[in-house]
Amino acid sequence: MQRNYAIDFFKFFAIAAVVVIHTFPSDHELGFFFVDNFTRFAVPYFFAASGYLFGLKVKDNPHSWSYFKRYLWKILKIYLCWLLFYIGYDIVRIYLEHGGSIRGELSKYRENLTLRNLLYYGEGTSGYQLWFVIALVWSMTVLYGCFRMKKIGFLLMVSLGLNVAGLFGQSYAYFYELPVESTRDALYIGLFYTTLGFSFASCRKPMRFRKWTYLIGFCLFAVLQAAEGYWLEKVLSAKHGEYFLSTIFLTVFLFLLTITCPNLGKGLWISKVGARSLGIYTIHVFFIDMVDLLFDGLGEGSVTHSVLWNVIDASLVFSASYLAYDVLQLVKNRIPSPQK
Repeated sequence: MQRNYAIDFFKFFAIAAVVVIHTFPSDHELGFFFVDNFTRFAVPYFFAASGYLFGLKVKDNPHSWSYFKRYLWKILKIYLCWLLFYIGYDIVRIYLEHGGSIRGELSKYRENLTLRNLLYYGEGTSGYQLWFVIALVWSMTVLYGCFRMKKIGFLLMVSLGLNVAGLFGQSYAYFYELPVESTRDALYIGLFYTTLGFSFASCRKPMRFRKWTYLIGFCLFAVLQAAEGYWLEKVLSAKHGEYFLSTIFLTVFLFLLTITCPNLGKGLWISKVGARSLGIYTIHVFFIDMVDLLFDGLGEGSVTHSVLWNVIDASLVFSASYLAYDVLQLVKNRIPSPQK
């Protein structure tokens, strides 16, 4: 199977977008608001890329069940390791911040560590970004089951309906609020985008237009996504959205561009970084705290609403996350594997 370098190329921009979302201020002044809205393509692209690569591996594989089990265990190990890391980090932070009243604070903390939060929503710790990893586990499980039953087309239609319904747990709750706890999960986001990516991998005759058509389509819907977010939040005063109706079309065009230009980014440094996007994703929230502590220690904690300081903040978090993940991989590769 020929490697698609464009996936790693675009993953670089997607992981950079995630870091921007999490480091830029949440008060959403107009400039920050449009940056935040544009970068909302990132997580849908990660899901779609995962579904696409998974589809390439299993669609004609007589040993697809064995591959699925290995894949699922790999993602679960990543989730469990980083979940334990953030629980340990939270306990240390509680101890340093509260000292003598640590028992009471730990009791409050344990209340959030419910099975539902930990095993489905990926919540309860400071590692809030881990929701994506556990959502990927659930999404891939349902996706593989439907693949074995030859129901991918049906799943695509159902998951699309769920994704649109999930908008009403986001900004579209202004019109009608879906009575669920959260729509940032496998059911409403992960399942559709992983199935979408899988469908691209399964398509025997993909659309072949000029790459500029897909690039223009992506840019157009990126602008429409920003306009949609602006209309909902700034005009209608709806709550801030994490994905939109335009996000579907934006992701489709970006992924069609990915498939059309498989050698895009080949040999580039940013593609190498993009290949490590999951590692950067899992660790970057820790470094957000570390950089904030650095700014506070320098007496510059109040400057993070400056565009320049936000760029510096995001760059420091991104660089530290990449380097830390690289070191972790180096250490991991030097640990001798157990003899079989």
